[in-house]
Amino acid sequence: MQTRQTLERTLTAIDGRGYGSYKQLRGTYDLGRFQLSVDNVQVDPYAPPSKARAIVDAATAGLPADLVDTPLKRVAVSDFLTRRCHDATRRAARESRDGGAVSIGAPGQEVLPRTSVLVADDRVEARFEVALPAKGRSVLGKAASTILTRIVPEIVESSLIHANLDADALRAHVALHLDQEHLRARLAERGLVAFVGDGAILPRRSGDSDLPMDEGAKPFDSPESLRVSFDLPSGRTVTGMGVQEGVTVIIGGGYHGKSTLLRALERGVYPHLAGDGREWVVTRPDAVTIRAEDGRAVTGVDISPFITDLPSGADTTRFTSTNASGSTSQAANLVEATETGSSLLLIDEDTSATNFMIRDNLMRRLIPAEREPITPFVDRIRPLYEEAGVSTVLVAGGSGAFFAVADHVIALDAYTPHDVTDAAHDIADAPREPDGKADREKSVFTGTAARVPAASALRPKNKTKPAKAKGRGAVQFGTQTLDLGAVVQLVDPAQTNAVARFLDRLADEFDGRLSLREAIDEVYDRVEEEGLDSLSPHSGHPGHLALPRRQEVHAALNRYRGLKVTPRS
Repeated sequence: MQTRQTLERTLTAIDGRGYGSYKQLRGTYDLGRFQLSVDNVQVDPYAPPSKARAIVDAATAGLPADLVDTPLKRVAVSDFLTRRCHDATRRAARESRDGGAVSIGAPGQEVLPRTSVLVADDRVEARFEVALPAKGRSVLGKAASTILTRIVPEIVESSLIHANLDADALRAHVALHLDQEHLRARLAERGLVAFVGDGAILPRRSGDSDLPMDEGAKPFDSPESLRVSFDLPSGRTVTGMGVQEGVTVIIGGGYHGKSTLLRALERGVYPHLAGDGREWVVTRPDAVTIRAEDGRAVTGVDISPFITDLPSGADTTRFTSTNASGSTSQAANLVEATETGSSLLLIDEDTSATNFMIRDNLMRRLIPAEREPITPFVDRIRPLYEEAGVSTVLVAGGSGAFFAVADHVIALDAYTPHDVTDAAHDIADAPREPDGKADREKSVFTGTAARVPAASALRPKNKTKPAKAKGRGAVQFGTQTLDLGAVVQLVDPAQTNAVARFLDRLADEFDGRLSLREAIDEVYDRVEEEGLDSLSPHSGHPGHLALPRRQEVHAALNRYRGLKVTPRS
């Protein structure tokens, strides 16, 4: 291991030389209270930043043993330390022109397993990106020395040493995380798919902000008929609205909060920060948002429960398209979600294909069932629950077609929910014109054959580089860009980074025998056991990754236009 003096001498010696001289920095340095490991050096000033780790031994970090003795606690502690490091890098950027060179990523409102800070038995390790300074293409050695020997130590001292942290805030952060995950684990045994706590602030500050509305937001107040309570490990009790299994329809006038509630349930698959307003919006972890997605690729998906007898003669039991329509894409999204094992679908009519969702009595009279290839979702929503055990929460603002098939109907009035199930059922008493095709079929969700990808499915000849994320909503895979913009429960660019790594790992997993789900489960289980770092092909700094759900990995794979599958016999 090299010394601080060696680092300073090297930077002085290369000052003014070509930018490639920075490569001499690779190695590990003793900076007193921690070790600095420079793992990767950028090739020029415009390349992705260099990667460095600050490694603090466990005794120096001094984290209380009872806060790091389970994987769940370590996730919360890692998240807390990441946020402290991020705050410290922002302070450094404000106070010094060189401080903005250091980054650890910007975590959002969700608490996710991340690689930004590793909390291990023997050490705490922060993984930074450092933009090494230059004048043109020449090394600025003095500025680099300031960054590595003054700014980084200040960040480490204020962010990774327990004695310098707000100990009460850290403990509260861990306790909240444990409470939220305890509640999530109790939903199924209580017959619930989601919970919305009284007092929750659901509206966001703006359409492009995930921060809570700071003025004028009405706290959530659950209807008495749906109110439930949970006792939590911290000793607190939370009370709120329990969303029960089955079919729940959310209605209300425009701008009264229907979609806001659904968006909160969508994000409720993740734990949230204190002060976010959605700390006690907790949804089953496998819930998936379903929407129409015109133009997406679909490969070998059995959409026949919804679409059959296409005029083109296309086989909808193995439907494939490079440019799916609104209805076929929504059907594929739904079937793929159930393929991952999802027990809850979240649907907003505003982002749905109307002809996939409903067909009113007038249209049923004019177009006979045998001439209509689409069996609308309103005719499938109950079999989906009764045969497959998949619940639905649906926002409906323009049609009451789902009243008759709903177990619960919740009306939002100025963001206040009311249980109007009885009234909705009374209104729906008028008989609906039957769809002969739907009524003939007794069982439609008895299970479809698993899709088995070809062994070479993720090995295109034109792919010469690892898959790479492009922001939150896209992955570059070979010459293809996988558009993940509609995968709305992918909430952090670091998750998309991990999705790209998952795809590369799956290329090694496909053997022509494992199904898509089995292959994803094998890789995912291995990553959960070995840690997110295991997704990195190199030792040292793994890059900034956050754990996506299986559902989002599955969604990315399904949007790959080169996918080849066969049904398992």
